[in-house]
Amino acid sequence: MPALRPLVVIPTYNEAENIVALAREVLAQHPSLAVLVIDDASPDGTGALVAEESRREPRLRLMTRAGKLGLGSAYGAGFRHGLDHGHDWVFTMDGDGSHAPRHLRAMLDATANCELVIGSRYVPGGGIQNWPLHRRTLSAFANFYTRTLLRLPVRDCTSGFRGHARSVLERVDPGGIDASGYSFLEEMVWRVHRAGFRITEVPIVFQDRTAGASKISRSEIVRAAWHVLATALGIGHRRF
Repeated sequence: MPALRPLVVIPTYNEAENIVALAREVLAQHPSLAVLVIDDASPDGTGALVAEESRREPRLRLMTRAGKLGLGSAYGAGFRHGLDHGHDWVFTMDGDGSHAPRHLRAMLDATANCELVIGSRYVPGGGIQNWPLHRRTLSAFANFYTRTLLRLPVRDCTSGFRGHARSVLERVDPGGIDASGYSFLEEMVWRVHRAGFRITEVPIVFQDRTAGASKISRSEIVRAAWHVLATALGIGHRRF
């Protein structure tokens, strides 16, 4: 693995059943890794568990926010923290265990030849476990829709398991993205591609959460579809 100072950002809301074990597994992948958990005032005590664990593990940090402010703003806060603390790569991953930390090793290796690395379900070697047919179909269509409208050379446009080089975060302002959830992810990869950075996809096997409840709603899916169309048409987007 190249000599890096990578930060892994994990946004959370009610992930008390998963977060400590996940953070430990992430940190076990390499001694250079640090983890920042961004908790949106989870009522189940997620933040308190992370705070307690961080007293034993100096590479684990906690950012507590006042309420449920959304995934996109959590990513933005994590990116700013990474830049402010001298990290040269900032990774994001889900807090529910669906992104296996073991894939971080291959993603870290890939950083030698790109500025954005995506943990992809839709390249050879990637896949999905424990999803019913309707979720697989929806995800496949969403990626086809996004890839086609935004003309992206990316198979998995909605993956939240990613690594961004410092140069990307300094050039492509994530703070200029008003959307959250899938919409944030789709616009971010579009901006990175438009800015001319190299993008690499590394195969991952996505496994649906084994504890807790999914936070994806139908309204978020509709918003994401509209946001992709608006992005393709150049509606409401700032220049970068």
